[in-house]
Amino acid sequence: MMTDIREQLSMRPVTPEYLDQFNDLLGYVFQVTAKEVSESGYEEGELERAKRPVLEEADVFGWFHGDNLVSQLAIYPCKVNIHGRQYDMAGLTGVGTYPEYAGHGLMHDLISTALEHMRSRHQWISYLYPYSIPFYRKKGWEIMSDHLTFDVRDIQLPKQQNLPGHVERMDIDAEDVIRTYDRFALLNHGAMIRNQLNWDEYWRWENEEERTAAVFYDEDDEPQGFLLYWIANEVFHIKEMVYITQEARIALWNFVSAHFSMVEHVRGNIYKNEPLHFLLDDGDIKQTIKPYFMARIVDVEQFLRAYPFAEVGQPFHLIVSDPMAPWNVGTFGVSWDANGQVRVERDAHPGLPVRLDIQTLTTMLMSYRRPSYLRRIERLDADTSAVKNLEQVIPMEEPYFSDYF
Repeated sequence: MMTDIREQLSMRPVTPEYLDQFNDLLGYVFQVTAKEVSESGYEEGELERAKRPVLEEADVFGWFHGDNLVSQLAIYPCKVNIHGRQYDMAGLTGVGTYPEYAGHGLMHDLISTALEHMRSRHQWISYLYPYSIPFYRKKGWEIMSDHLTFDVRDIQLPKQQNLPGHVERMDIDAEDVIRTYDRFALLNHGAMIRNQLNWDEYWRWENEEERTAAVFYDEDDEPQGFLLYWIANEVFHIKEMVYITQEARIALWNFVSAHFSMVEHVRGNIYKNEPLHFLLDDGDIKQTIKPYFMARIVDVEQFLRAYPFAEVGQPFHLIVSDPMAPWNVGTFGVSWDANGQVRVERDAHPGLPVRLDIQTLTTMLMSYRRPSYLRRIERLDADTSAVKNLEQVIPMEEPYFSDYF
């Protein structure tokens, strides 16, 4: 029966003329209702029009039964900062299959095709928001960032501190908001280097009309941070707080605290494992932490060639397994030449061996989890000297990622 169904299907790119079917499949799989669309600020037909540029700029593949789209995924062309170096990143999204076509390996084949396509586009890494962490782990993705939420009562807000500079309220798409985020992204490992498509997706399911930006300017009138917020039912909601300097962080919290008489709670998001309680005088606040995005190295050899190691280390070689990308299966030697430039060689065995799967390699090089921890939980097979070397050469900074697609 499985063979009979597959023989009736064909895989091909999903072009803009299938926009309605693309949206219908998304809506069915993720149960996006008309009410939710309306509450996000969209009028009838507006969301479909807004999604057209996505379909035009993304690479979308699908299985068709005749002219009916039954399974799909989309690859957004993105750029991210990985330890100070920009990588082309493939954002995987829009993944779904109608239930009557499930269980026939359609998504497995789509992901295999997608990985080959990413590799051909020199997208050496891919991010996604997981609707099922176990499913994507089986395909080679691993957790790379966290999402923290917090709830601070009005009496726990930090006391105002005198600082030079000032805060101004403005539209969320003001030039200084965009410019400040661009600077921030270049300084923060893991962050999206946003283009207009990325900004559109950032606000896709939120009502922009209810949001305001507050930008902090230092004494030289340079923007150094911002927060995106709204106030409703005596709650100050922070979508995101971005700061380049600690002075900006304090100033933005001064701004929040200035609403003491207006609100009973401040609730917000942090997109890095950096709990807020340590920064507050009264740290007895409610916080939650959950995994946010997953990542996957698409091409190990090319990713390593571009990777900004923290320092020159001892040679080592990685023995990698990968469930979906056969070009990643094998041994990759890593060493440094006399000028300190990294050298990556396929089927080479310099130094000590490190045996691991693509998921573990990804989360390690993204610095979400350190080599010593991965060895302790038996996700990484290497001796103490090899692990110590990895600890030295892999940068320490944890990823920051606040986008959604």
